[in-house]
Amino acid sequence: MTDSKISWATKSYNPIRGCDPISPGCDNCYASRMAHRFMNPKSPWKGLVDEETAEWNGRVVFDEKSLDLPRRWRKPQRIFVCSMSDLFSKKVPDSWIRRVFSVMIANAHHTYLVLTKRANRMKNFLTMHEGDQYKHWPHIWLGVTAENQAYANYRIRKLIQVPAVNRFVSVEPMLGPIDMEPELDSGKIHWVVCGGESGAGHRKMEEAWALDLMDQCESTRVPFHFKQHSGPRPGWKPELDGVEHRWVPPLPGER
Repeated sequence: MTDSKISWATKSYNPIRGCDPISPGCDNCYASRMAHRFMNPKSPWKGLVDEETAEWNGRVVFDEKSLDLPRRWRKPQRIFVCSMSDLFSKKVPDSWIRRVFSVMIANAHHTYLVLTKRANRMKNFLTMHEGDQYKHWPHIWLGVTAENQAYANYRIRKLIQVPAVNRFVSVEPMLGPIDMEPELDSGKIHWVVCGGESGAGHRKMEEAWALDLMDQCESTRVPFHFKQHSGPRPGWKPELDGVEHRWVPPLPGER
């Protein structure tokens, strides 16, 4: 499961497996459903997902076999880091995070997209523990999920404090209208992804919410990517107002 079907990534990279829900955006988690679907007696996901509910049970493990995958990918890729977990979960030791960052730094021919709901842990790790060394790595994009206004207010404020060349916000699943124009206007957010929830029991996203967010990005000149409307499957209706908006961060050789 390394080739990604996500519209803004070409590969997924999961040296850490497992997760624990933290906010409304975790309800109907696609990653836990996917882990449950691929689970068998020899599966690396065995013991991480409740077999009856298909929900994460909170256990997190380090996958040594996957750690060095970016080195094996010679062709530059746009890599979603920990697509099936959260690198900054409180259950992930600092030593694991350092090992993942060491791989990303050593394999700078890729672009890495690190997305978290634990914005404060990311800020603390990258400032208090690591100083400002990550300011020098433009191929590592650090982002937060903001599913509604309350979490956008908190997580984006923390993201802006993270030492990084490139920062992004993923509004997915979009569970309500979000105003982040002041933060976008600060010049410290460099990309916004937006999308509705997919799968059984998906919660509805109003197109007007996404259009308003796109307008905010256009007025502040922040690149925008619309992934999908809410619907029965991933990639459902990828157009917004009849047009696809698919900006993605460049690969290192494209800069």
